[in-house]
Amino acid sequence: MKYKLAVFDLDGTILNTVEDLADSVNYALRKYGLPERTLEQTRKLLGNGMKNLCYGSTPEGTPEEIRQAVLADFREYYGIHCMDKTRPYEGIHEMFANLRGAGIHVVVLSNKGDSAVQTLMDHYYSGELDGAYGERQGIRRKPWPDALQSIMEAEQVLPTETVYIGDSEVDIETGKNAGVDCIIVEWGFRSRDFLIEAGAEHLAADVPQLEQMIRGQQS
Repeated sequence: MKYKLAVFDLDGTILNTVEDLADSVNYALRKYGLPERTLEQTRKLLGNGMKNLCYGSTPEGTPEEIRQAVLADFREYYGIHCMDKTRPYEGIHEMFANLRGAGIHVVVLSNKGDSAVQTLMDHYYSGELDGAYGERQGIRRKPWPDALQSIMEAEQVLPTETVYIGDSEVDIETGKNAGVDCIIVEWGFRSRDFLIEAGAEHLAADVPQLEQMIRGQQS
């Protein structure tokens, strides 16, 4: 068996969260008379945390205090509505069970706020994970390697025993920065062509293929 630890990104990798995120951003934008964003515009901004999502959704030249207010209202609204339309991708539950049954630890790592990560994981994947972590104070978010390295230390595994799974250019860079193998899924928030251009070396077209790759049965 190749890996002892599989660390998964959240948004676009194990949960389709884009509609709830877009609705929450647009709620905050409307409140301050700012133009709303399309689903596709929101999708392109995902991956770098809630602050970047909200700041990137405001027009250029928006005062800092308005951007901060948009972020605060987004967080409050999303905390209530983060499970309205969000759904797990098909086959993830079964894959987690199979991986853990094979002795591979399964952990989630997201740039989303930690409280939102805990809420979502408790609801959608309760009892199915060996750990879940969101953005935390004092630990630089992805693509910095800090959070992933802290997980490897806690799990007492080497980078060579770890695989990181995500769906975006942020995840590609995270894997490289942490010195671990990285598998990028094709069902998330970026196109296959974009991911290849961004440097993705290992792509999974569907969940069964991803499971095989994690278990070392397919390169």
